[in-house]
Amino acid sequence: LAFCRGRVVRVPKGPLIRVVGTEVMIPCSVSDYDGPSEQNFDWEFSRETDFVRIVSTWDSTFTSEEYQKRVGHGDIKLRRSSNDAVELVIRNIQPTDQGRYKCSTPSTDATVQGNYDAEVQVKVISDGLSVGGSKARSSMSLRLSEGDSFKLRCSAITTSPEHTHLHVTWQIKSGSTWRDILSLTHEGKFQPGPAYEERYRNGDIRLDTGANDTYQLSVSQASSVDGGAYRCLVSEWVRGADSSWQKIQEKSVEIASVAIQRTDVVISTSNVSVTERDSLELTCNITTDRSGIFQAELMWYFSASPDDTLSDAQVLLSMDRDSVVSDSTLISLSHVDRNSYRLLVRDVDVEDSGYYFCQAAVWVPLHNGSWHKVVERISAPVSVVVTTLEPDYEVFLNASKTPKFSDDPTELNCRITNVQDTEANIRFTVSWYYRQRLRSDDVVTEELLATMDADWTLLLGDRSRERTQNGEIIFSKKAVDTFSLRIQWTSESDRGDYFCVISAWSRHRNNSWVKSKDVSSASVSIFWATQDYTLTVEAVKLKPFFVAGHTFEMTCKVSSKNIKTPRYSVLITAEKPLTDQSNPNGTTRIISLNQDSVVRLEDWTDQTRVDGVVLEKVQENEFRYRMYQTQISDAGLYRCVVTAWSPGGGGMWREAVNGLSNPIQIDFQTSGPVFNVSVHSDNPTIYQGELADLLCIVTTEGMSLEPDDMSFDVSWFAVRSFALDREPVLLASLDRRGIVTQSRRNGSSDLSLERISPLEFRLRVHGCEDHDFGNHYCVVTPWVRSATGVWQQEPDIKAKPIFLSVKMDVLNAFKYPLLIGIGLATVIGLLSCLIGYCSSRWCCKKEVQETRRERRRLMSMEMD
Repeated sequence: LAFCRGRVVRVPKGPLIRVVGTEVMIPCSVSDYDGPSEQNFDWEFSRETDFVRIVSTWDSTFTSEEYQKRVGHGDIKLRRSSNDAVELVIRNIQPTDQGRYKCSTPSTDATVQGNYDAEVQVKVISDGLSVGGSKARSSMSLRLSEGDSFKLRCSAITTSPEHTHLHVTWQIKSGSTWRDILSLTHEGKFQPGPAYEERYRNGDIRLDTGANDTYQLSVSQASSVDGGAYRCLVSEWVRGADSSWQKIQEKSVEIASVAIQRTDVVISTSNVSVTERDSLELTCNITTDRSGIFQAELMWYFSASPDDTLSDAQVLLSMDRDSVVSDSTLISLSHVDRNSYRLLVRDVDVEDSGYYFCQAAVWVPLHNGSWHKVVERISAPVSVVVTTLEPDYEVFLNASKTPKFSDDPTELNCRITNVQDTEANIRFTVSWYYRQRLRSDDVVTEELLATMDADWTLLLGDRSRERTQNGEIIFSKKAVDTFSLRIQWTSESDRGDYFCVISAWSRHRNNSWVKSKDVSSASVSIFWATQDYTLTVEAVKLKPFFVAGHTFEMTCKVSSKNIKTPRYSVLITAEKPLTDQSNPNGTTRIISLNQDSVVRLEDWTDQTRVDGVVLEKVQENEFRYRMYQTQISDAGLYRCVVTAWSPGGGGMWREAVNGLSNPIQIDFQTSGPVFNVSVHSDNPTIYQGELADLLCIVTTEGMSLEPDDMSFDVSWFAVRSFALDREPVLLASLDRRGIVTQSRRNGSSDLSLERISPLEFRLRVHGCEDHDFGNHYCVVTPWVRSATGVWQQEPDIKAKPIFLSVKMDVLNAFKYPLLIGIGLATVIGLLSCLIGYCSSRWCCKKEVQETRRERRRLMSMEMD
């Protein structure tokens, strides 16, 4: 059967029951065919035996004479729904159209297989459905108030000879379209419309059946969306031969036109502006056309923003439907008439500015004596602005003391004048501002110096905070109308424009203070002409020529202009040659003397010559520097760095200007020996745990010296990298007195440093580890004794580094672990064998008793 394919023509399973005068559509489709995708169809009709041709999709001459007029007028036509399906449409079907309809498809297949036509029986019944509304011919009109209830009725009955079911739907016309409210389906189920599901669940929308085939729609809690035209739509359904439901006709009747009068809640006044201390009156009106008994429930709200929700707003007063008003001291609520309620706020304050709105609910009595809330509305917010009683006054600023020079005092007085319309509830505070003066047209914002709160608490700005805490700036209130600003010692940074702002504060009902007005004064300029400070420093070398070991002496003479009673601080610096390893930056701070004549050693680190440098004040503008027992390493350029100080406020000194002297050079002409240093190792590649020997060898050229006339400071360094791109690490050092100093080490290896000859120094690394690798070098500082017996320090000499490589001895590293592992494996194996032997010998031995089996031989067939 899987290979028996062929054309299949399908029509609905009959009989098809249709109502006279309605439109009938009979579909026909074809499948499993060959040829073009678009197929043609022929329709024929038979009342008893012979078929009469009705219409065709491809042959215009196919229609018989009996049907040409109906086909020409469009009462019978074919409507193609796809390439392989069409629908036969018969409008205004009549009892004569009852019979068999055959759908045929011309063959386009290569072989004839399957069926090429199909028939369906159509049964035409009389129209027995009648739908009606009220007894009046036209629909009735209802005018209701919001929250009311209403009921609408329609009747529907059918006298069809077939077993049909009715589907009743109540609809409302919204605009030009009808929307479903609630339906009683042909299957006996209630089905609410998309917009009425919640109201149906709440019981506000119901559909009840009554006597005489009536269907009643009940609507409770009517709202504005329930206004419009209502109709009753009834359709008749029958179950087909395939057990599916088919709608055979549909009728409707308009029942009523409903108008809903909306209940609005409005505030009679729009935006309101009242003066502080006055009373505020607002009336809430409920607009409704109800003539019966009802009670209103009212609540007044206040919010700071018109966009606030009801939960964010503040409840002012409320009145229930029994006219009981919540208590309030300054706010009252009165019932003016049937639909009006007045809110009265006494003694308004600035804090009462905002948005007011009312919420009203209408309650009606029910038959059982209870009350039912039919509608609830919220009015639009009304803006209320409370204007303050601003006092009228002027502000005048003058300078009672102005500076003519730096560090002179400055005093400004801010006065309140022409005060009018002030009350006992007004308080004045001051704010001081500073604005820097610029020569250009740039806009400079003012800086806050200090401000006062309503309780006269002083708040300092960033510019004046530290100086006010030190007592340099004083803010005070001299009188009721006068505020003062005093700068004890005015500096050049204080030059600029000053102005004050007087703020008026009003006291409110809750005893809080609110700023009501600000008035600024004209600015006062604080300025005095100044000249630039000048400072000249001259350094003089007292001895034009000297040799190493002698005393170096120079003086620094200072002269200044435009500085009031100056004092000087002096710093002696030395610029060493770039070859000096002790100071790679070039400049060294040696000794200083401050403006109070206190001497301090700066970067002088020669412990053997702690008292070798002296700086003293010869005159008020002259200073002398001495350096005893000069060394060759002291060669360089020496300068005097002088700072001029002028007296500041509070006994402090203020830096005025800096000056730098001409350089004085110290240069030694020597013809002594030349020292060279090199590093040597017989075995730079070693294994871990071995001893590494490194030699630092010093050689001399030129003039020869006795071993007792020269000594050396030796320091060993290591760089833990191949490319010398890391900081060197000090390993150990040996000074010329033979004292060895070692740095702290993290590993287990150890160091030793010793002098093995007058010009050779050996560094030993005992028990080398892998972190001892790297570039190693020594730095040697020669000391030479002169003919006068004074030891002179020569420049440091750095040797070329040598790389020390540390390898791991694989055999020694794994020898002991292998021996231990083999021994443990042997012991464990022997122990396992012993345990197995003992277990099999004594623990697991069992006697096996063999059961005796009876042996019988089979008897041969011949013997049987």
